Amino acid sequence: MEVYRSVEKVSWMPHPTVQGVKIKPLISNKEHGLNVTCMLVNVPAGKEVPEHIHEEQDDILYLLQGKAVMWVDGTGDFSLEPGVIVRVPKGKKHKIFDVSQDLLIYDVFCPALM
Repeated sequence: MEVYRSVEKVSWMPHPTVQGVKIKPLISNKEHGLNVTCMLVNVPAGKEVPEHIHEEQDDILYLLQGKAVMWVDGTGDFSLEPGVIVRVPKGKKHKIFDVSQDLLIYDVFCPALM
């Protein structure tokens, strides 16, 4: 794996399960042989990421831009805005909704999701 990578050279692709949402895989087990997945996620205003669960991965989200509401089972609703970091433990249901401004999220899954 290269030590340095320009994010601009990585292409956006459709999210595999959420229509209208895009991902930009930066580091993955499949491509780099590492037990972590790092990606950028773009959720346009008006879209949402429906309730789901990652049985095997902790999901760490750092909001770079935008505004929305996130719900995590056992925690409840809270605002997503730039500078907020969230750790969703494996096995916890969660969702993102009420996206009022396009979201750009740095998303890390450990162990690797892809």
